[in-house]
Amino acid sequence: MMTGTAFVATCDLAAQVRGRAIPAARLERTLATGVGWVPANLALTGFGHLAEGSPFGSTGDLRLLPDPASAIELPADGETPGIRLYLADQTGLDGVPWAGCPRSFLAAALRELRESAGLELRAAFEHEFMLDGPDGEAPFSFQRLRTAEPFGTDLVELLEHAGLEPECWLPEYGPGQFEITLRPAPALVAADRAVLLRELVRDLARRRGRRATFAPIADPEDVGNGVHVHFSLRAADGDPVMYDAGGPGRLSDVAARFAAGILRHAPAVLAVTAPNPVSYLRLTPHRWSAGGVFLAERNREALLRIAPTVEIGGAGPAAQLHLEYRAADATANPWLVLGTLVRAGLAGLAGGERAHVWPESATEADLAGEPALPGSLETSLAALERDPVARGWLPPTLLDAFLAVRRAELAEVAGLSAAELCRKVVDAY
Repeated sequence: MMTGTAFVATCDLAAQVRGRAIPAARLERTLATGVGWVPANLALTGFGHLAEGSPFGSTGDLRLLPDPASAIELPADGETPGIRLYLADQTGLDGVPWAGCPRSFLAAALRELRESAGLELRAAFEHEFMLDGPDGEAPFSFQRLRTAEPFGTDLVELLEHAGLEPECWLPEYGPGQFEITLRPAPALVAADRAVLLRELVRDLARRRGRRATFAPIADPEDVGNGVHVHFSLRAADGDPVMYDAGGPGRLSDVAARFAAGILRHAPAVLAVTAPNPVSYLRLTPHRWSAGGVFLAERNREALLRIAPTVEIGGAGPAAQLHLEYRAADATANPWLVLGTLVRAGLAGLAGGERAHVWPESATEADLAGEPALPGSLETSLAALERDPVARGWLPPTLLDAFLAVRRAELAEVAGLSAAELCRKVVDAY
């Protein structure tokens, strides 16, 4: 029998994990009926305040209904006890999914993809973050990797213990910057893992006397932390459908149309995937984040990149070929990110237009005519409100709360310098 406590959690619009702890003795009942929650909690900003103008008041009741398949165990560590962590859907008191629930938003998008197009999505989130402490070592170096010990080894072991399937842990380019990747998984599982990964990294850093931040950028003059979203489409039987040896970029018709929807609605999509004012200090040309709204082979300035395939050992390209969306960061809710990409892709499938593929050899001059990304959160939010297709992806409750949170955060940082803005977001993430 489990002892101690469990934590039932959701990830809100500011990508903060919040919830309630329960004694282990109540776990069986909690799995059946959930724990209490309130709609107004969805309107908390990343800085911990209720957003002015949110659609919620003091009334209303919800349940956080845990998904048993999402459970992970954090083992005891010194004086810190172990705990079981569950991710939950937000429902009404009758168990019906609530329109404001970000996890249910992704589940509904995946259901639509399956029912209307006969497709499934697999995904993996590639996270970058910065770890404080002594770090004068060179980028990508063995010495930087060793300087982070025992944190790095402990992190990989913790992720393996939790079943998150870590794939790669490496020192990155920026000061104190590291990257952790997880293996591809079905879309809802991949998004759940992205939510959990951030919490496990920050929790372990605290227990090791260090501090980790996933802020999109810690210094306006330095590199940023992205969350690159890798995804592929599969048929209902699991067969890959994105590869066509004769197509531009080796993309099939369905893949090129799915990509076209993301590009067509990119300004509105950015409001969801890069939803913090500081996000736009990172999303500028020549930072290898995303320099323009285009699809390209193996180009790290592209909003959508066709990732390379490996031929070593006779590996075939069909199962490997996938797209990488490069304009997300950890101020974005992973469920909303994937759900929005799916909705945009579905719009592309319905429209029938194939995205143009720029070859790897394309020069900066060749790409000069491609649209730029929005230059600010204000611009992205306006694009979301102006785009009737994108606006319709989000239930009104979710859209109204999302806009309220984003505008409240903008109001809170109004007048700050770029450096002050970075410091504030570093503290929050």
